Amino acid sequence: MKSLVLILLSFCTWASSFAAPAKRPNILFILVDDQSPFDFKCYNPKSPLQSPNIDKLAAEGMVFDSARHMGSFSGAVCTPSRHMIMSGRTVWHLPIGPFAKDHCPPNLELNTLAAVFNRAGYDTMRTCKQGNSYEGANKQFTVRHDAEKRGGTDESGSTWHGDQVMNYLAERVATKDADPFLIYFGFSHPHDTRDGRPELLEHYGATNHDDPNTLPALNPKQPPLPANYLSAHPFNNGDAGVRDEVAASGVWKNRDEATIRNEIGREYACSENIDIQIGRVLAKLQAMGELDNTYVFYTADHGIAIGRHGLQGKQNLYEHTWRVPFIVKGPGIKPGTRVPGNIYLLDTVATLCDVAGIPAPESNEGLSFKPVLEGKKDTLRDVMYGVYCGGTKPGMRCVKQGDWKLIKYDAMNGAVHETQLFNLAANPDEFLKEHGKTDPMQTNLAGDPKHAGRLKEMEALLLAEMRRHGDPYRLWDQPDDGLPPVPEPTPKKAKNKKSKK
Repeated sequence: MKSLVLILLSFCTWASSFAAPAKRPNILFILVDDQSPFDFKCYNPKSPLQSPNIDKLAAEGMVFDSARHMGSFSGAVCTPSRHMIMSGRTVWHLPIGPFAKDHCPPNLELNTLAAVFNRAGYDTMRTCKQGNSYEGANKQFTVRHDAEKRGGTDESGSTWHGDQVMNYLAERVATKDADPFLIYFGFSHPHDTRDGRPELLEHYGATNHDDPNTLPALNPKQPPLPANYLSAHPFNNGDAGVRDEVAASGVWKNRDEATIRNEIGREYACSENIDIQIGRVLAKLQAMGELDNTYVFYTADHGIAIGRHGLQGKQNLYEHTWRVPFIVKGPGIKPGTRVPGNIYLLDTVATLCDVAGIPAPESNEGLSFKPVLEGKKDTLRDVMYGVYCGGTKPGMRCVKQGDWKLIKYDAMNGAVHETQLFNLAANPDEFLKEHGKTDPMQTNLAGDPKHAGRLKEMEALLLAEMRRHGDPYRLWDQPDDGLPPVPEPTPKKAKNKKSKK
């Protein structure tokens, strides 16, 4: 009898080793255009934004408090950001920008997100805005519907992007497609022009203001001004004339209360519509029986100011713009968890590959934060580095470690040399003296002798990060390290216009 039991146990062990493998997870990667994390209640409990589906994702998944884009060498911050998302490479190692040929492997597009998942047997689908992106990577998706949709109707706004995903899922049901999928669910909003649907604008007392010669009316339903609102930035940060700061429809150069509150209301109307579209897709996945086996990632390509610090655009390194919202829900993720994370958007390729059981391509430089999703650690790295030099060079640099953050400005051909030191635990809004706070910690601490030692440490840390990431510039008070001159961008050839007779 004992021998029979042993034989049966051996058979069970042998049979289990040949059991069908677990079903590979699906991935729904949601990316919006221009959104500060502080728009959402999970980051700012006072936010009036109505986003029940994203709020539910946060409650049922994991919220990252320190997720960031690494930066940009262009005023179109979304372009390098989206290259980093698709390729997993750092900001100075992209196929665009200074020294691209020296720092980027050939045929990189064949090792970008969709290409890697295609080879692994995944079905890949994409809808997103048109332009300011990585076209070589975008073309790797087997199903693709890209268009600029920033209007206030179903056809001209975010509903169109939602429809593309809904149609794709319906087709999968109709054809009984059982392959795992990677859906890149991108939106054109809440980037300006922020034309919202009338019923959603009404929630926030906003109007689609389009007359540069008048100001919008104040409305008590409009969102309040941000805590760190200023009517003007204290100094020229080197790109004060960029399009976002002077030509965004509905704002232009205005920074008055009515304009900013109305524009935030417009942004919220656009974001609420995005939330509605996400809700449609999640409900469809639930009806298909796929939601429990789907990792849902929600993020933005970068943040945005809209009145904070007297700025309007994304060409800065304050927290409202350097940080991005980042929420993940999926198999094995403990609901209602919150972590610092210290992740970059460029970690996307490594992480999505890891959760899908796919080797990341050799060209990838990002890190997988799957251990964070599994609760094995709270942070991926100790130090975060940021750059913006889309305007005058070298521009802005920042570094963060623990509660301390340093921002330096070397702009306007040497006319602007500014240093800012913040303790984010005491001053999360990065208040400046112009905000008039009485707490001595709620200001720029760079000039305070009590923090001179910390300032020196952070400046040394910044230089080390610039060297580590191959930053081709140095600031006015840093050693030049014998760096070669940064090449000037190749001027675009003017198109020959045929004369009209």
